[in-house]
Amino acid sequence: MNTRIDAMQYEIKVERHLGPGIAVLFPEFTLSEDNGDTVMRGNVSDQAALHGVLGRIRDLGLTLVSLRRIYDEYTLHEQ
Repeated sequence: MNTRIDAMQYEIKVERHLGPGIAVLFPEFTLSEDNGDTVMRGNVSDQAALHGVLGRIRDLGLTLVSLRRIYDEYTLHEQ
């Protein structure tokens, strides 16, 4: 059982490069580019916060390519 109370790290990929005007709407993430798409990596405090991020993506009309939770070594050993 995972007893960590820290935020979980996620990687979210959306189609196309996000310019600085849209990138500022995702301050909790570090953004990088991958073959013309944008990869956002960062910590999300809980499921409600994750749904909020996904809502921002939807509201901006961005196309979600992928979403994955990033497991660090500590998390893998605790599960």
